[in-house]
Amino acid sequence: MSKVELPLRPGKGKDVKKVRATLLGTGSASGEKGPEAGLIELPEISVRKDISITLPETIVNSIDNMDAEHIVRTMVEFGSKTLVLSRCVGSLYRREVKEGGQEKVEELQGKVDKLEEENAALEKAKEGWEAERKRLATWRVRCLDLKEKLNKRIRELEEDYDDLKDKYDGAVGELDDLKNSIIQEHINGFEKGLRQAAFFHQDVDVTDSRFDVNKDVVDGKLVWEDEESGNEEAYEKAVEDEKKAGDAEEVAPDAAE
Repeated sequence: MSKVELPLRPGKGKDVKKVRATLLGTGSASGEKGPEAGLIELPEISVRKDISITLPETIVNSIDNMDAEHIVRTMVEFGSKTLVLSRCVGSLYRREVKEGGQEKVEELQGKVDKLEEENAALEKAKEGWEAERKRLATWRVRCLDLKEKLNKRIRELEEDYDDLKDKYDGAVGELDDLKNSIIQEHINGFEKGLRQAAFFHQDVDVTDSRFDVNKDVVDGKLVWEDEESGNEEAYEKAVEDEKKAGDAEEVAPDAAE
């Protein structure tokens, strides 16, 4: 294998390389003077010094021994192939970029569609939340109205209670006055009876301490009015017990039969 290095030549401008090219001939169809016999001019080719080309020894030897016409033909052939390959590579690159861009567009479109679906779901949820908020706001207004009505009713009931309490207190006072008036009338009537008894019977002493407005004569005895009430209750209870005993006696013979 032989390694060939192409050093970078300093300076700007063109370095004319003279290559023998018998293909071109010595003139042109227009009559103009062609290039010097057997020579063509090529622009300088700059190659980075860190680039190296490694060729097998057989290829290097074949190039050295190759005819100039064959070299030119080979250069033209490789140039044409390079042009065709460059166009193919460019087309492939553009197609790859286009396809890759299409895939990227499809991917982004998928993301956009997904975001639109999520946005639609959020909008639907927002509508539900808005309806719920309005419903709760309506209930809140109703509750506030109901609370205001209840408070108003409570105030009215409190006012009615105060009025009823005043009336009750007034009625209690009137009852007390009436009770005292009745008691006083009772006492006055008792004293009036004593005075009449003393008037008709001169031997009756109305100042005798045995005369008592709170006592009465029952069954030939002078008793307190409270005792009289107790005796009446005891009498009614005895009558009721006797009635129950009689009913029990009537039921017993029927059961025996």
